[in-house]
Amino acid sequence: MKDEFFSPIGVFAIRRLPPLNALKSFEAAARLGSFNQAAEELYVTPSAVSHQVKSLEDFLEIKLFRREKRQVLLTAAGEKYLKSIEHALDEIDSATRRLMAAPNAGKVNLSVAPAFLTRWLVPRLGKFQEQYPHVELRLTASTGLIDFAHSDTDMAVYMGDGNWRGVETHYLRNMVLVPVCSPRLLEGSKPLNEPKDLLRHNLIQVERRPHEWSQMLAQAGIHESPAQGLTFSNSSLAVGAAMEGVGIALADIQLVEREVSYGQLAIPFDLQHDTGKAFYLVYQKNRQLTHGMQEVRDWILSEMLQSTVTE
Repeated sequence: MKDEFFSPIGVFAIRRLPPLNALKSFEAAARLGSFNQAAEELYVTPSAVSHQVKSLEDFLEIKLFRREKRQVLLTAAGEKYLKSIEHALDEIDSATRRLMAAPNAGKVNLSVAPAFLTRWLVPRLGKFQEQYPHVELRLTASTGLIDFAHSDTDMAVYMGDGNWRGVETHYLRNMVLVPVCSPRLLEGSKPLNEPKDLLRHNLIQVERRPHEWSQMLAQAGIHESPAQGLTFSNSSLAVGAAMEGVGIALADIQLVEREVSYGQLAIPFDLQHDTGKAFYLVYQKNRQLTHGMQEVRDWILSEMLQSTVTE
């Protein structure tokens, strides 16, 4: 009976679990195809990885790797075992993160596209804090996709088509572009009397969206190429350059409404371009939301609805 124990509800087999370090070494070596690279990732020596893998093979009484020259290859049994171990380690990681976050249910880590963060969210943060003073919102500007299963980020605002794997999505609004510039350009030596006059100015574009200006111009019946232009890494920098009079940028109409109303930016022509993309609030699929996350989600959706209705 040494492999069993009794409980009030029956007899259960004791789990046969190899040491966690051995599983971590096996998973890293199998994923990377190298004991040396696994050692670098785990901050141990290659001999330590080799020892851990050997101890796991001894425990299982099964060979997991074929060692050929400087390369290690998974056996058929190793390939099958790897799939289960990767899933199990991911589950342990997720469970640990959820447990560690539970005492801080009022803290929400939110990653936001830079332009959306600075021009839509930040001006409304005072209202959020008044309504939810118990929620500590931690903000990060980012344009990349988040690996929520291996990140401390709880939620994010993405810009795109809404088709991302492994996340729940909440549609916020379409991204509709208008040309914007400093009011000084309207009175400068190169007047903006008709859309074709745009070609006489620096047309500022965003690096990851290089075709927006050509699409906007084509929509206005202009098929010539601009004489000059500038490229910035994100929309916030592009709009900032336009405010300084450097040129004319394309910006989401709702994200620049404050600058336009304050006279910091002007919209020279009644041109709009619907990019076919939109902003979405996202978080890991099937995740149980904390109270703080629920309140952030509900507040952003409510604020977006109000701002869209009054646009």
